Amino acid sequence: MADPISIALASFSAIKAGVAAGKEIQSLAKDIGSLWDSIDAVKSNHNKKKNQPFRTVNEEAMETFIAKKQAEDLENQLREIIIYTRGLNAWQELIRLRVQIKKDRENARIKAIQARRELLRALVYLYCLWLYCVLWLL
Repeated sequence: MADPISIALASFSAIKAGVAAGKEIQSLAKDIGSLWDSIDAVKSNHNKKKNQPFRTVNEEAMETFIAKKQAEDLENQLREIIIYTRGLNAWQELIRLRVQIKKDRENARIKAIQARRELLRALVYLYCLWLYCVLWLL
């Protein structure tokens, strides 16, 4: 699996090249999505505790710190590109949409978990009822 910061850098390069070539931001949506996914992965990796036996704590701390700062820089540069090409309102709207989609997906995930639990409860109830009927007939 590729390193998230490498993917972020590649995605940002594609975005930057696309803007320089005169492409509209809308046509770069896939690259922007990939960039944000990679930035989120870098930030997540920075916050996770790792235990790699062949690296010192300092090496690991510096690696995740540098990757996190690079990701933040890329996000700031993306913000500048979007504000430059579409205006400040576009950036704010994009951030609002991103937050709303994350909330919607989390809610959908929670609902799916609850639905599975309810199904499991119903199956256990039906099994117990079936078992009771079988034992009663004996």
